[in-house]
Amino acid sequence: MNKRLKNILRVMAVFITLLSVYIFSPWEYALYYLTPLPDNVQQELNNFIDEGVDGVIVYVDRKGVEPRYYTSGVDNREQHSPIRPNALFKIGSIAKLYDAAAITKLAGEGKLSLDRYLSDYLPFTKGRIENADSITIRMLVQHRSGIPNYTDHPSFHWGELNIDVMELVLDQEADFAPGADYAYSNSNYLLLAKIITAITGASHGEYITQTLLNPLGLKRTFFSINDVDKEEMMSGYHLGYEDDLRHLEHGYVSSAKEVAVFLRALNEGTFFTEKEQEIYASLYPYNHTGWVLGYQSIARYHPEEDMVVIQFVSTTGNDLVMLTKILYDRVVEILRST
Repeated sequence: MNKRLKNILRVMAVFITLLSVYIFSPWEYALYYLTPLPDNVQQELNNFIDEGVDGVIVYVDRKGVEPRYYTSGVDNREQHSPIRPNALFKIGSIAKLYDAAAITKLAGEGKLSLDRYLSDYLPFTKGRIENADSITIRMLVQHRSGIPNYTDHPSFHWGELNIDVMELVLDQEADFAPGADYAYSNSNYLLLAKIITAITGASHGEYITQTLLNPLGLKRTFFSINDVDKEEMMSGYHLGYEDDLRHLEHGYVSSAKEVAVFLRALNEGTFFTEKEQEIYASLYPYNHTGWVLGYQSIARYHPEEDMVVIQFVSTTGNDLVMLTKILYDRVVEILRST
């Protein structure tokens, strides 16, 4: 890509962001977006906390430079304890990068075909999931299956601990015919985890630990809050509620550093063969965001700077998704100027 085109794309990105801020977010966020950038990331995080957020962790891994944490706010409201940079955090849908990588490994090893059907690997889905015999594994990974998102089901609630989410996936009318459209759906990845188990005979977490985490030396990435000491976790909060939400089960838990190590390895193809790299490149993105009640996260690799930036924010609610996106963009801009 030539320099002129890059500059045009950057200008367009700024224009679209400005438009989104003015149209879709509170005027306070627009003012925050337009505030001149401070000289350093730490001051930016301190300003962000003044917007009513509890805590934030940013981890920066730039090639050839010592990785660095930046933090601001509190780890826990009640104790008013300072942020622990290496605290565990619920990473939400960033987990889909790990799951997509696991499916890639199975495909590369010849244990799974991306073009076989859901019902081939999970026979119980035939007759219980519409089009199960024509939804391919590739469609599941790429959110083109048409299976409704269980988190949009009327019976789903992020704060409910006793929901059998599979019951919210079965016997639902499809949103569209397989492959006909795109719609982000957590149901796809619930089913992919079950496919990994069906193929390997182990839990999907055990397979990911063996094939992805252990080779990278990652010991602080887990698949449930039940696998960790909750005192090691950063507290999470939702606007308008005082309760600490870290006790709720929301899947993957990790530290900012371990997410960064995984993300760099994913982008560099560290744990893939050449064939597997080609499969993943055709299958799923290399960056992701995450959201569960009380926890927001962004994990991105920036190739021009050869830099990974992970951001954890421990407050959700209202339009904070937009605010945390603005923070991330401002942090990256500061990093690029230093």
